[in-house]
Amino acid sequence: MQITVEPVAYARTQYKTLENMPIQPKGCCADAEIEVLAEYMPGLKDLDGFSHIYLVTYFHQCSQTKLTVTPFMDTVERGVFATRSPARPNHLGLSIVKIKSIKDNIITIEGCDLLDGTPIVDIKPYIENFDHPQNSTSGWMTQSKDEVAQKRSDKRFV
Repeated sequence: MQITVEPVAYARTQYKTLENMPIQPKGCCADAEIEVLAEYMPGLKDLDGFSHIYLVTYFHQCSQTKLTVTPFMDTVERGVFATRSPARPNHLGLSIVKIKSIKDNIITIEGCDLLDGTPIVDIKPYIENFDHPQNSTSGWMTQSKDEVAQKRSDKRFV
């Protein structure tokens, strides 16, 4: 089976290197732009009614694939599927970001944890009634929102 995924957009951010980046959108308040490719602009119709979107991304600068990793918020090796590590088999990422504006093919967002030039392979609206599960648990991840917001990337996945 052949699976082909092509970018629909690219992230334009202040982060030019992998080191010292926020590790999740909660750790970043900087604005960024998502530049949607011209042929996908009709897909932006009606997106301006949503406050947040999911960005499905490709970790284009990650050269490692591991099935166990030590995540940024831990010192214990974990299964990659129990982490948000970029060193996953298909190098796909997921970020929830706030829409600030949409003008032509540019979505200005807040809370971007992406490297400049990151390919965006899909954009989906965040819908609270679909996406906000009650009584969720976070497994091994016990750090507070403040600890997550302060954490920055290091060289472990470069």
